[in-house]
Amino acid sequence: MNYIGSKLSLLNFLEESMNKVVDKNCRVFGDLFAGTGAVGAYFKKKGYNIITNDIQYYSYVLNQQYVANHKTLEFYGLKKEIPSLEKIKTKERKDFICNYLSGLKGIKGFIYKNYCHGGTKNEEFQRQYFSDENGTRCDAIRQKIEEWKIANKINDNEYYFLLSSLLESIDKHANTASVYGAFLKQLKKSASKPFTLKPAELILNDQKHKVFNEDTNKLIKNVEGDILYLDPPYNQRQYSTNYHLLETIAKYDDPKVYGKTGLRNYENQKSLYCSRPQVKKAFQDLIMNARFKYIFLSYNNEGLMSHEDIKKIMSKRGKYGYFTKEYNRFKADKDANRKHTASKTLEYLHYVVCS
Repeated sequence: MNYIGSKLSLLNFLEESMNKVVDKNCRVFGDLFAGTGAVGAYFKKKGYNIITNDIQYYSYVLNQQYVANHKTLEFYGLKKEIPSLEKIKTKERKDFICNYLSGLKGIKGFIYKNYCHGGTKNEEFQRQYFSDENGTRCDAIRQKIEEWKIANKINDNEYYFLLSSLLESIDKHANTASVYGAFLKQLKKSASKPFTLKPAELILNDQKHKVFNEDTNKLIKNVEGDILYLDPPYNQRQYSTNYHLLETIAKYDDPKVYGKTGLRNYENQKSLYCSRPQVKKAFQDLIMNARFKYIFLSYNNEGLMSHEDIKKIMSKRGKYGYFTKEYNRFKADKDANRKHTASKTLEYLHYVVCS
């Protein structure tokens, strides 16, 4: 998933930098602005017990899959509905179920009616986030997943696996430049192609992990561990507006939507880290309440907080330092439309060894 602030390309940098600071007895890794779960999943593979959190529900779904899910999914509850499942090997069932869902007939549900050309052509605002076909197929799959969950035919682990698979599969066929703050006037090539439900990666291990869907500044008082990794928003772009459609697919709660882009209400999901007047106070509160041995912060050179702001706050907890890495800027639209002239930005990994 092409995600603002994704650390997918910086995972080696994060690990190598952290290893220069932390001791060998660290076991619990906290990732409290988790996004798509890339960092948590990476350190899960390294053997850590992971604690993840994000205020966005779609992120919670993804982290339930990539972090919390750690055992084979068996789908026993679907054997009566899908008799042929009995003949499928256990570890191949997740692929089989995804293929089954991909074959469902489309339904003109909430996504089609609010975010596709066919469903909105006679409305005040015409939207085209997905092709009509992909919108109806998304509705059919989403409704079937919920039907199975309500009927207790799938458990929580299977539910989050299927939802994550849907979020990632439909996202690859969205008719956007990248984020959901706007849609394209004409269907682009990838959006015109029918999507299939591709199974999300399942990372198996013996560790148990915790996933939360809360305000990080409130959660911080109730968790503890060894390494705390923080990757808050750097600027004034709210994730709740840029990924509102993923939130709606994840919740499928028939929200009231408004405006040209079909936004849902996000008042309770606004981040203080996107507010210049409030970010420093929120960050200091977070750092001072963290019960971890080591705290790391990802932040680039164009963020709302300055280097000196961060150093001053983090130094209150112990020995402060930082690492840097140059990387390509996130691009959500064409270069010609961008205000920034630089194609690269400097990522800082600030840290404090808490005393």
